[in-house]
Amino acid sequence: MNLELTAPITRWDEAIPLGNGLLGGLLWGEGNTLRLSLDRGDLWDERPAPGNPLGQFTYFRMAELVAQKNNAAITEIVDRRGYDQPHPTKIPAGRLELEFAPGTQVASFALDLATATGRATFGGGGRTEVFFSAVQPVALIRISGTVFKALRLLTPASIGRLGFPAAEHGADGPAHWFVQPTAEGHRICLYASMRQMADSALLAVAVTFTPADGVHVLGVARARVEAALAAGYVGAHKLHAEWWRGFWAKSAVSLPDEDVLRHYQFGQYLYGSASRPGSPPMPLQGVWTEEDGELPPWKGDYHHDFNTEMTYLGYQAAGRFDEGRTFLDFMHARLPAFRQFARKFFEAPGAAVPGVMSLAGQPLGGWAQYSLSPVNGAWVGHLFYLHWRFTRDDKFLREVALPWCREVGECLAALMGPDTRGVLVLPLSSSPEAWNCDQRAWVAPNSSYDIACLRMLFLALQEMSDYLGGDEDEPARWQRLAVALGPLPVTDRGVIKLAANEELAFSHRHFSTLMGIYPFNLLTIDGPEAERAMIRRNVAEVDRLGVREWNGWSYGWMAALRARIGEPEPALWHLKSYLHAFVSRNGFHVNGDLTRSGFSALYRTPFTLEGNLLACAAVHEMLLQSWSAAPGSAGWGWGPIRVFPAMPWSWHDAAFADLAADGGRRVSARRENNATTWLRITVTHAGELRIRDNFGGREPQWSRSGGKKIGADFVFNLKAGEVVEATLPKPAAVPPAPAGAFLDEVPAPPPDLGVAMYP
Repeated sequence: MNLELTAPITRWDEAIPLGNGLLGGLLWGEGNTLRLSLDRGDLWDERPAPGNPLGQFTYFRMAELVAQKNNAAITEIVDRRGYDQPHPTKIPAGRLELEFAPGTQVASFALDLATATGRATFGGGGRTEVFFSAVQPVALIRISGTVFKALRLLTPASIGRLGFPAAEHGADGPAHWFVQPTAEGHRICLYASMRQMADSALLAVAVTFTPADGVHVLGVARARVEAALAAGYVGAHKLHAEWWRGFWAKSAVSLPDEDVLRHYQFGQYLYGSASRPGSPPMPLQGVWTEEDGELPPWKGDYHHDFNTEMTYLGYQAAGRFDEGRTFLDFMHARLPAFRQFARKFFEAPGAAVPGVMSLAGQPLGGWAQYSLSPVNGAWVGHLFYLHWRFTRDDKFLREVALPWCREVGECLAALMGPDTRGVLVLPLSSSPEAWNCDQRAWVAPNSSYDIACLRMLFLALQEMSDYLGGDEDEPARWQRLAVALGPLPVTDRGVIKLAANEELAFSHRHFSTLMGIYPFNLLTIDGPEAERAMIRRNVAEVDRLGVREWNGWSYGWMAALRARIGEPEPALWHLKSYLHAFVSRNGFHVNGDLTRSGFSALYRTPFTLEGNLLACAAVHEMLLQSWSAAPGSAGWGWGPIRVFPAMPWSWHDAAFADLAADGGRRVSARRENNATTWLRITVTHAGELRIRDNFGGREPQWSRSGGKKIGADFVFNLKAGEVVEATLPKPAAVPPAPAGAFLDEVPAPPPDLGVAMYP
């Protein structure tokens, strides 16, 4: 499953990605030069845009401008004077270059996923190995079998655009460094030093930053590098590899499709290398910020209209709760900034999350329709809810999830009021990225996106407060708010609209009308026939409108959605289309169709990470599901375990070990000749366990007695720590392929790109 690339690598964004949560590096190069582009998660220029245009702007002033149809004034404040300015922005750390003897040629690059180690091999047999220590904030580089000539440290060319003074460079024997002044008196130090051995050379690299490392950034960096050199490569790598062994031991997946499995493993690797407790969570590009002369795409910021939510949707089933908690703790720590945003911009109580924000939680602007929408925080709240559902961590629920979601809910409730029908609506509404930032992007409140996000938050609050008990009136209050939102706006054909006054009539990359199906399961295949028919109609309508406006992440989202509703062949087609057309040679998801072969009309290539993690979520949905069909309801419970619920015909054999299901349960299973032949479920809390019977009429042999068949489920009542296993007979042969089975190695693009947003 390792990543192997033939040299040369001439672009930073096609490099071998390495990281330890805080620090990140990209290994690339050609000829006799290796490059290591360096980043650190907390390197930010937090200065407001010149004149702080958002400082005096308010939600209700924006509503006045919308009513006047003066969208140009909003764009001038929020985009041109706000987001289009160089800062605030994520900033890179710089670059280390290694020059080898003339005539030396780098031949190949590799990433060993098991130990998170990058390698470059040379034509003459030499090699360079690099890892970013999982236990120390340093990177180590070992060079063997080739002649090393020079080391260079380069400041990022883009720094000049921010008006920073020139860096101060220094050297002392084998040590080289620079100290780069940044904004508001902060400084970055990049420090590297080398120790020559009999048959190899060892380099250590550190990046320090004020205020996290204090004011003496040079001294701190020097001490870290010298300690790493003294420890040596072998000893440091042993501790590093032990950490990664523990990471990979949390769960495992085995699939017959090597392309899908390789990308799944790479996506999980991103959590380990770019999302660690105590470090910032992944923004758009994680810890791999562009340093090749330009400021990072979209400022390298935190987008909450789907990016962060989808980036952190691939960890729950894999059981990577420490890595996922990194984002939730980060958002919880920024409650003071979110309260200030609610008070100053929305003039409301509680907390509001900027749709586009800096590391400190400050609003950055951008397309106002989503960057300044209060609703995106409700979607973020869904991740707090899911984390509790999967971990069943009552302390987290009581101290973090419920209080955080409650404050977001309080702000949203304060902003809404009844319309002429008595339905609660917001003063403004939009559907993310529909009509981009035009005047027509403002739709009649509430958009179907707003309704889905609001309803899901209020139902989650009802459920969480009901579970904890205490205030008997609180669950009922949240339930009333969920009901008062009214139904989703639909056409006469039963197709969900963008909003009451507008149908979705174009290809759209953001499935805002389908939010209730996935990820929220407000509409499910367990519902009545009318609900199932609505799901079918709406998915068919999105298919009809085509893929013209889709990004790579759209394919991952649709793959997960189709798996959620039990459509494995379309799920696999979308997943394979994503892998074919929207993945760079190093595994990063790119936003446009790299093949230019008809999977999208968009060809731009900046990478963002949510597509990678959405692909992981899609695989999880194919292997294991455990959602509740009635979030918020009094009898909600924990969802039934659905083993291999959306497996395509071509995946004849598969297995997984210790995937997580909601309710704190761990599941392992095996599939042979297209049928489940074994499963094991361990429960962490006493109570009822339901296992959905999708075994095709074969009778499981259970490891324990006392189970009952109730409706479509096998039901057991278990104590904490107890285990249920089942074995089922293996079919004698693989069954014939069903009609519509996806059998192609390379997917064919749709025959028609579909309907353009802007004809």
